[in-house]
Amino acid sequence: MKKSLIWFRNDLRLHDNEALAKATQADKILPVYIFDPRHYEPTSFGFPKTGSHRARFLLESLENLQSNLKEHSLDLTFRMGKPEEVIPEIIRRHDIDLAFTHKEITREEIDVEEGIKDALGDKLNFVWGSTLFHVNDIPFSKNDIPDVFTQFRKKTEKQAEVRKELEFRDNVELIQDVNSDPLPSLNDLDLEPKDHENRAVLDFKGGEDEALKRLKEYFWDKDQLKNYKYTRNGLLGSDYSSKFSPWLANGSLSPRRIYWEVKKYEDERKSNVSTYWMIFELIWRDYFRFSAWKHGDKLFWQSGIQSKDRDWRTDRKDFKKWAEGNTGIPFIDANMRELNATGYMSNRGRQNVASFLAQNMNIDWRMGAEYFESLLLDYDPCSNYGNWAYNSTVGHDPRNRYFNIINQAEKYDKKGEYVRHWIPELEKVPKEFIHEPHKMNPEQQTLHSVDIGDSYPKPMINLEESYEEIKARE
Repeated sequence: MKKSLIWFRNDLRLHDNEALAKATQADKILPVYIFDPRHYEPTSFGFPKTGSHRARFLLESLENLQSNLKEHSLDLTFRMGKPEEVIPEIIRRHDIDLAFTHKEITREEIDVEEGIKDALGDKLNFVWGSTLFHVNDIPFSKNDIPDVFTQFRKKTEKQAEVRKELEFRDNVELIQDVNSDPLPSLNDLDLEPKDHENRAVLDFKGGEDEALKRLKEYFWDKDQLKNYKYTRNGLLGSDYSSKFSPWLANGSLSPRRIYWEVKKYEDERKSNVSTYWMIFELIWRDYFRFSAWKHGDKLFWQSGIQSKDRDWRTDRKDFKKWAEGNTGIPFIDANMRELNATGYMSNRGRQNVASFLAQNMNIDWRMGAEYFESLLLDYDPCSNYGNWAYNSTVGHDPRNRYFNIINQAEKYDKKGEYVRHWIPELEKVPKEFIHEPHKMNPEQQTLHSVDIGDSYPKPMINLEESYEEIKARE
């Protein structure tokens, strides 16, 4: 093999990158990233498919990837266009022998892969690199992947091993004289840059360097791993959870790097339920991807993998209240305002806002999933749609599950600190009313500097009545 191309997609790193390891066996290599215009078009419900937060994080990640490649005398070629048109053109023009890329398993990505395959045949080679366990190592065939996570986890933990990290061959030559577009700005992508948000739990910056820095900081410098299981449902602060997900989502961080760092931590510092729980969460992430591989397009159906018939609403006015954090239910509103301002929300928050939209409001869960797709720094289709379906009773949990929002708020935001952090108009409301401020009488509202129905909205629905409606669906 004389010349190879590596097509970077959601694998924006040098460490543990099988496509890079294989491509660098050639004499000369061309690293390429393609800005597909379809990634910046509106979703089916009209949201920007890639919003400003995620696009900013992506551009930072690509800038860092290019910088790291240059340290190895390589570079990253950028192109604007459809990959199924751009890649065959590059390969023909520069007489490249083979192309390598990481395999994706959801419809839009598969269609692009098939388009390239049609043009290139066997010149395009796929590798698997997004999960902790390699697809060839799990003890299930595609169609036998269980529809219950615990069954998948127990058998996989017992019968599969996590592979060692892969290294690439250094000192490979770069293919020269290839035209490259400049790295675009947010404005070039028709996106509005967002102001920096000082209230964010973490100043998320894209790129492999930032990912590895966060890993070192969380595990070693701050020694937070040993507490992970007990703090992971927190809402305020940088270290209640690992916050690795944005870097995992675009491949700036390998799940295997996290795994082997956990094993090192267990050897050198402490092995406990929290160190296991970090791996447990990576297996959940694997499960959503392998399940999406099994179920295919059903992942995106309104009826989900259960083919469950239900009469959903698509009320835009009600949806807008949810999306903007103006439902009148502080715990929901605080989480949505955090998402809008930062592109991030805690796992606990995600479950509650999803349950509220799909269960209490009975609004088509795919509207919420698409809204998350637009905003989340850590969006990936398998985890996002898998989790939304799970919390909407059409996914992996067959029960008619829902969250009692006020109970959740009182459990995870006992003093109301999170709500006050994101809803300043409730700043002076005491903890006994912070999650249900509408229960204050007019005198109490005046005393605590809030006017329910004016400075902060009344609840858009009666939660207790909505719970009865949910139960009636069983």
